[in-house]
Amino acid sequence: MAVRIGIDLGGTKIEGLAIDETGRELARRRIAAPQGDYASTVEAIAQLVAGLENSLREKASVGIGIPGALSRVTGLVKNANSTWLIGRPLKEDLEKALGREVRLANDANCFALSEAADGAGQGAAVVFGVILGTGVGGGIVVDGRVLEGPNAIAGEWGHNPLPSPRPRDLPLRPCYCGRRGCIETYLSGPARERDADPERYEERLARALATVINIVDPDVVVLGGGVSNVDRLYANVPRLWGDYVFSDHVATRLARNVHGDSSGVRGAAWLWGR
Repeated sequence: MAVRIGIDLGGTKIEGLAIDETGRELARRRIAAPQGDYASTVEAIAQLVAGLENSLREKASVGIGIPGALSRVTGLVKNANSTWLIGRPLKEDLEKALGREVRLANDANCFALSEAADGAGQGAAVVFGVILGTGVGGGIVVDGRVLEGPNAIAGEWGHNPLPSPRPRDLPLRPCYCGRRGCIETYLSGPARERDADPERYEERLARALATVINIVDPDVVVLGGGVSNVDRLYANVPRLWGDYVFSDHVATRLARNVHGDSSGVRGAAWLWGR
């Protein structure tokens, strides 16, 4: 199909984007996410797709970025901070609602793919795409291909413990996943709003990203999600992460996304290929 629709299923909003085979934007819509209601979420996505197709008078392929992943064992959603999705056959239900095959991927993977293809990570061998939004996620692209892994969790740094917790980080914060002290509980958008100290947030972000740099050693870290709009992060965090990276020099760049804080919706559309 010449038209590709991408859907970004977020915790607070659902965004849809229609593009042509060159990546040119044809239409975009954003609606509130029906929080806590699985059936309404499926219906909302179906209506969003129908609205985009009606406006263009064309049928499209559909790719969807979700806050979590599909279990390779059961095919059901796992690891979603939108907890009403967990354990649900989302791909199957969406295919029934839309009457066609759909492709689903982790939203951070979609974001990383978009920015690696023709965004802030274009031309880089290794891109780590970060979502700092309702939740905290990550995706890794190597030589233009998303790294998923046998457990479908590659890049899921948000549910590692916050490294080297300081007294001001204690007590460790409880997370929806059942653990305590997850990076997400300190670096998500809601966490940042609750703790209005920008220097403290930047130092925690530097610590957390340094562990990724030590393991993956990406050429560039690209920020997405609502927190990516905070200008001061791009100067301050790289000044701090050198204290935690195991190297005499840190060549990794910290970059703002090129395609907006919801760039992942483009990556979702590209799940059907460029």
